[in-house]
Amino acid sequence: MSKRLFIIHGWSGYPEEGWLPWLKGELEKQGWLVFVPQMPNAQEPRIEAWVKAINREVREIDSETYFIGHSMGCQAIIRFLEREESLLLSGGAIFVAGFLDSLTNIGNSDLEVSAVKEWLKTPIDFELIRRRLKKSIAIFSDNDPFVPLSNQFSFKRELNSSIIIQNDAQHFSGSTGTVELPIVKELVLSLAE
Repeated sequence: MSKRLFIIHGWSGYPEEGWLPWLKGELEKQGWLVFVPQMPNAQEPRIEAWVKAINREVREIDSETYFIGHSMGCQAIIRFLEREESLLLSGGAIFVAGFLDSLTNIGNSDLEVSAVKEWLKTPIDFELIRRRLKKSIAIFSDNDPFVPLSNQFSFKRELNSSIIIQNDAQHFSGSTGTVELPIVKELVLSLAE
């Protein structure tokens, strides 16, 4: 059975953004089935819509199912796993620039404030997610303008994620020049060993 990887982009993201197409191509060369779905209404991300979109793509989880999220995509994966009815473990997840407790430099429009509040304030059953996620790794940048480094402690505490901190990687986005992310390729391959 082929390994399946689902890469979930972030707020205002899209499947061809930044390093996502590069990673998809690299892993497909190694026989992986890689899916990078467009999340609905990416300019106004909402939990229910994003979880439903992931559910339509994934259908069922098994030990050969892996996830990579970028920014808001990390939260979307976590919330999908929380609502997934399967009792099977996923192979693992890599969270790139994910947040659980704080964001900075987000706009002040009613839409942005409402979206941030929904994602930060809606409770998460972390115990349930830990049972459904074999292993996770969270990667942060020491100069991310949106995701404070303090989020690493929540990922460690709540999900038992291994933590990696990159220097000067900003938000790991294409708009700041990140079009390849070799560390994520190495990590997902190591999760699958």
